[in-house]
Amino acid sequence: MTMMLWLLVACGSSSSEEPNTPTATISASIASLSAPAEGWTGSTSVTASQEWTAYTDADWIKVKKQRDNTTLNIDIAANTAYEQREGKITLKSGTTLSDIPVTQQAAERPAEDPTIPAPDGYTLVWHDEFDQAGEPSKEWWYETGASGWGNNEIQDYVKCYAPDGTQLATVKDGILTITCAKLGGKVYSIRMNTSESWTYGYFEARLKLPKGKGTWPAFWMMPKNFKQWPGDGEIDIMEEVGYSPCNVSSSIHCNAYNHSIGTQKTKERYLEGAQDEFHVYALEWTKDCIRSFVDGKQLFYFQNEGNGTSSSYDVWPFYTPFYLKLNLAWGGNWGGAQGLDESCLPATYQIDYVRVFQKK
Repeated sequence: MTMMLWLLVACGSSSSEEPNTPTATISASIASLSAPAEGWTGSTSVTASQEWTAYTDADWIKVKKQRDNTTLNIDIAANTAYEQREGKITLKSGTTLSDIPVTQQAAERPAEDPTIPAPDGYTLVWHDEFDQAGEPSKEWWYETGASGWGNNEIQDYVKCYAPDGTQLATVKDGILTITCAKLGGKVYSIRMNTSESWTYGYFEARLKLPKGKGTWPAFWMMPKNFKQWPGDGEIDIMEEVGYSPCNVSSSIHCNAYNHSIGTQKTKERYLEGAQDEFHVYALEWTKDCIRSFVDGKQLFYFQNEGNGTSSSYDVWPFYTPFYLKLNLAWGGNWGGAQGLDESCLPATYQIDYVRVFQKK
């Protein structure tokens, strides 16, 4: 992609000052920025009659005033969304403000793969077929630690490898295998997430679930800008616990509906062979509703109950970017509710592919 950056000369705009107070002036050598999708780093010269500062209204724009008091460094992060975005940098001296509008190009959509069928009205925007043997690709990042993860889970999550070097996230023959194993007296497993996130779309994975009482596999979504649970939302595309084999479920969680107060919205179905065969689990998420599917048949439906009032967020926080998650937990409030059978370890959770489609 050709990088384009338009630089224009600008003068600062003034606001009214108190009587007898000199009006501050401030200007920058850049009047506006048009950055490429892959991001941009540069600087602008700033001229001000008084002490000045700078700030932005977007978390993807970073600014830093240099010690020479005349230079502002600017860093624009890569845009991974398929829509152009806009923000601004504001210079301030006294009560005088001067804005530098910033626009950034949308990420280029990948070429559609004719071998991957898309749902009607959708186009493929991201996928991992797990074709490269070894470790999972850099399209994923790992959560690590042993904090119980809000559910009193027993396992430690690690970054691909257990402390003794055992690989627990392995790609081979087009399949990602997540392994939960007891090594050196402790149980280790994997919790991995997509680096990209999306608002609305059709999300799909082909999965074979682990066996054994104590296992708790999941394919789910959390908000990119997460601050609090359950207020910011959670979307569970597929969950199953080993003590109830082949009973797969989908759920959503928010302030109004969540399991901690017994109001979660969920639906479960018995799926013959879920632990012996691969099955396709999918979620369609629009501004109007969320619904899940198993092998093309609808399992779960949740309608947007928001009515534009201040309470809308309590029932529908699902309008911001969410990322995908794959993990295999051991024990915990649900997975361990009927005890554990360590004879099933190591347990394996297998993923054939993960795909994301969005409206054309």
